[in-house]
Amino acid sequence: MMDVREIRQYLPHRYPFLLVDRVVELEEGKYIKGYKNISVNEEVFNGHFPEVPIFPGVMIVEALAQVSGILGFKTLGQKPEDGFLYLFGGIDNVRFKRQVIPGDRLDLESEVVSERRGIWKFSCKASVNGELATSADVLCAVKQV
Repeated sequence: MMDVREIRQYLPHRYPFLLVDRVVELEEGKYIKGYKNISVNEEVFNGHFPEVPIFPGVMIVEALAQVSGILGFKTLGQKPEDGFLYLFGGIDNVRFKRQVIPGDRLDLESEVVSERRGIWKFSCKASVNGELATSADVLCAVKQV
């Protein structure tokens, strides 16, 4: 549904911090599904367990926040170029269940739980081959810049 060129219109992030490769499903105001391919060439593996590379949990959480930001932007019909950003506001109930390693495709899902006065709450999960890797509730705040 969205390739990396279109994703770059909805996220201000760029390499090496753009963590969504493709969006495969999106229903505005409801949910989004996308993925990130985890490559051995990721910059983070130079310093994060280089002999036994494991994709950092904090980067998985960031990928979930990014896919949630895309959903928020699409739902409101906004883009960063319009002067808006989705800022990471918080995270609750984060759980790590499986290591993510080079060669994995990290499937990302986010569902809108609520929105009040520009604060969005999303229920998120990341999985590999149908096995849950991470779950979390992500809070994002929409800010005009």
